[in-house]
Amino acid sequence: MSQNRSMGAIEDVYEDLDTDVSEEEFREAVEEKVEQMGGLADEETAAMLLAHELNEGEVETIADVEPGMDEVKFLAKVVSIGEVRTFERDGEDEDGRVVNVDAADETDTIRLAFWDEQAVDVVENLEVGEVLRVAGRPKDGFSGLEVSVDKAEPDDDAEIDVDLTGGSTVEALTMGQSDVNVRGLVLETESIRTFDRDDGSEGKVANFLLGDETGRVRVTLWDDRADRVEELEPGSAVEVVDGYVRERDGDLELHVGDQGAVDEIDEDVDFVPETDAIDGVEMDEVVDIAGVVRSADPKRTFDRDDGSEGQVRNVRIQDDTGDIRVALWGEKADKEIAPGDEVFVADAEIQDGWQDDLEASAGWRSTVVVLDENTGAGVAAPGGAGGGASGGEGASSGDQRGADAGLGAFTGDGGGSSESGGSDSESAESTAGDGGADGGSSGDAGGSGSSGGGSGGAGGAATEGVVEFTGTVVQTGDPAILDDGEETMQVETDETLMLGQEITARGPVRDGQLDADDVF
Repeated sequence: MSQNRSMGAIEDVYEDLDTDVSEEEFREAVEEKVEQMGGLADEETAAMLLAHELNEGEVETIADVEPGMDEVKFLAKVVSIGEVRTFERDGEDEDGRVVNVDAADETDTIRLAFWDEQAVDVVENLEVGEVLRVAGRPKDGFSGLEVSVDKAEPDDDAEIDVDLTGGSTVEALTMGQSDVNVRGLVLETESIRTFDRDDGSEGKVANFLLGDETGRVRVTLWDDRADRVEELEPGSAVEVVDGYVRERDGDLELHVGDQGAVDEIDEDVDFVPETDAIDGVEMDEVVDIAGVVRSADPKRTFDRDDGSEGQVRNVRIQDDTGDIRVALWGEKADKEIAPGDEVFVADAEIQDGWQDDLEASAGWRSTVVVLDENTGAGVAAPGGAGGGASGGEGASSGDQRGADAGLGAFTGDGGGSSESGGSDSESAESTAGDGGADGGSSGDAGGSGSSGGGSGGAGGAATEGVVEFTGTVVQTGDPAILDDGEETMQVETDETLMLGQEITARGPVRDGQLDADDVF
């Protein structure tokens, strides 16, 4: 009777398990566990101990996986399979082998590293679209979070809703896609940035903003592909070939690696931005606006606390609901903008302006495009192509979005003053004195207020010998490297950082390296 009760208890424990271990194997393991404990535990207790061991490390989604976990177990759909690479192992005659597999679920993407015999098996047998039950050890890799796989088996019964087909429009992009082809207009380009990898080699990255009739997306070009950005002209029609979709700061980005390309095409592509109505913007919002330039002040320069020179220029933009002053910071102040031009400003932060009026701050994360009647876009200011994939319903913001922000929609006479008089010039002088900055950071103008552009201070902002630098982690280790879209900064910190994480580091700079007292 006691044995039957024990067998039933083992069966109950096994039924509650989510494991690929067979019931027969589980019962054998229970018997071994009882023997190992020398009679200190009965079969039911041993079964519960084994169940705990089997469930340890189980996570609900890829988004729950974090570097430093001893082992994790999760389900993921195969998005793409790389090629086997060989490498020399220290003290061994036989070369090692590794293949990287990109996988995803509904919450995130992750890179799986398969080694040696597993790598050969993956190339021979694994197919894109398969769902795997993975067990392995997570860590920070160069391309983001990756898992060194200990075990992976197909799970034919599991379903993961990740679209693997290549989207043909910006609106159709979904996280986890690979081999994506998208056509659009180049709205804005950035300069190439370099960084040092942990292995001592130098990496390159550049960005441009792509727009089509459904929205816009930031395109990230890696290494050799980064050189392509210098050949692209804003307003030209291109096709991104064999890109893959990743997420950064809640926005989708389209990445181009060594398997992808950006080709110019002889094709008409429209870009009709959806925008927020100017009279509906509110304090601290990050908005997209478009309209006709009613006035444009001269560029003004100012000294930052760290001794460098900043610059700002104010323009006033009007749509059919109202008008607003827009502060163009840094290189965006060099943009050739004149009264009568039709412009599109994306990812601008609404702040307090001159005489308590609201003002839109266009910093390094913002995009400024002069619209052209022939192509739907024009030469755009250099700097960070802010924002991720946006378009269609995803780009809408309630009733404040303009129904149509096409080229003819900005010339209405209604809503707001058509000229700003001298107040814009006064605003530039006042803002520079009170704490405006590139990217909306008060540090550029010598103040110490909060960050703008939705991201903190761009570049360095010194206050009493202390510098704040906000950027994205492009290399972990000692030191870490942050990239703010315009420059990089080496950061010494004891904090654990992850690739792609956006942080602000505060501390003194010595020999070009920021010794962070605080990281947030």
